[in-house]
Amino acid sequence: MEGRSSTIPTASKKMIIVTLNEDRYAYDIHSLVKAFYPEQEIKVFVKGTKEERSDAGLPAFFVEFDETSICAGIENGGTKTVNLKTPEDRGTVKNDLKQLLYALLSEETGKTLPWGTLTGIRPTKIAKQLLEQGQTEQEVAAYMEHTYLASKEKTELSIDIAKREMQILSGIHYEEGYSLYIGIPFCPTTCLYCSFTSFPICAWKNRVSDYLSAVEKEIDFVKEACADRVLDSVYIGGGTPTTLEPEELERLFLKLQNTLDWSQVREFTVEAGRADSITAEKLRVMKRYGVTRISVNPQTMKQETLDLIGRRHTVAQTVEAFRLAREEGFDNINMDLILGLPGETKEDVEETIRRVQELGPDSLTVHSLAIKRASRLSQWILEHGISTLHNTDETMAIAAQGAKQMGMEPYYLYRQKNMSGNFENVGYAKPEKAGIYNILIMEEVQSIMALGAGTISKRVYGDGRIERCDNVKDVGQYIERIDEMIQRKQQLFSEE
Repeated sequence: MEGRSSTIPTASKKMIIVTLNEDRYAYDIHSLVKAFYPEQEIKVFVKGTKEERSDAGLPAFFVEFDETSICAGIENGGTKTVNLKTPEDRGTVKNDLKQLLYALLSEETGKTLPWGTLTGIRPTKIAKQLLEQGQTEQEVAAYMEHTYLASKEKTELSIDIAKREMQILSGIHYEEGYSLYIGIPFCPTTCLYCSFTSFPICAWKNRVSDYLSAVEKEIDFVKEACADRVLDSVYIGGGTPTTLEPEELERLFLKLQNTLDWSQVREFTVEAGRADSITAEKLRVMKRYGVTRISVNPQTMKQETLDLIGRRHTVAQTVEAFRLAREEGFDNINMDLILGLPGETKEDVEETIRRVQELGPDSLTVHSLAIKRASRLSQWILEHGISTLHNTDETMAIAAQGAKQMGMEPYYLYRQKNMSGNFENVGYAKPEKAGIYNILIMEEVQSIMALGAGTISKRVYGDGRIERCDNVKDVGQYIERIDEMIQRKQQLFSEE
């Protein structure tokens, strides 16, 4: 919610009940109610299946469908009704429902949401599709504001990014190509906020070789499965890929370049990540094998916060890692920041931006903190009392202005559930420095082969249909069941 901080309760979360008369659009209803009540647990039930009540002091909502209308209301309170003009059109009915529910929730809470009824992670995808269909910017803006009740600022941001994405992708024949993602799930330590699949390298050091052998088997499969496709971009992420030793990185890079056709790769990214894992020798290996883009991710330049969130490196190490990367000739360096970290203020964000500007990265990815149930941060909040995570439109504006002062423009955007302040993650870049892989995966316009534990491959069909298959998250299981992981991909990419 614009201009407000996200306060997360510490004890068991209070519950809001939403009752439906039939099981339609339950997920959409849950997502929208959750956007207005991020601090509460939301439960959606169909009448007659379970009798529960909202906790004392909290409203209980209901939604009732019939053949020609939808009625939404608050128990012992007001109701709102919409007549359905095209009840057979699921998309139109869903939009009518969400507009109706939004009006009810906004009236009840006194809040508005910057993205309106849009609760998905890819709001720019709508703007891009409409522009590609030939609509003008004015028509796209009017559609997003009328249909989704999105704010003028977010609508303009979506259109701006969509135009830039279209320009960047115009020189890539992505329909005939594919991108490759390789997940290295090992980390020096697990950060407080992290919910990704990561394994402390100290405990898994003796399995790294086995893990790379399993990844190499997947690379051999990719050679066969994608023989008639062009490899456009390669992204090695994690985890922290630079927890691998130089010789282990070289082993992986050699396998990739000796097995796959590398002749048309437009971008080769390695998420170097944490400063405590970056060395001059590792950077030289990356440079020698043609890595074109890396990330050096401070998340914040406040030492107290780094200590709190479990990133066991110093601000000085971040500065040194960045300097080393420049010395080794890297001219496309991204830095990641997280807004909304515990205890951070507007002044802390301003200082972080100032320190980043001194370094002068080529791109900047600004994340809004998302509180994931699987993260240690979620448990930390419960244990340490109420924590107000100050991520506001003001701090987002500070980051955006800082990026602009460095000559960067926004080029991709996505959202996550439980994101602090109901904001978004935005990637900014200088001209010719945008991350191509980031756009391809966010806009879902190209098939992605994903290798390694916990990764998800994606096949994009010519008609826009998307199918996925995942690898198991556990490293040991991934190694033991590698043939099964390959069979899953084989089935996905062999189907017509």
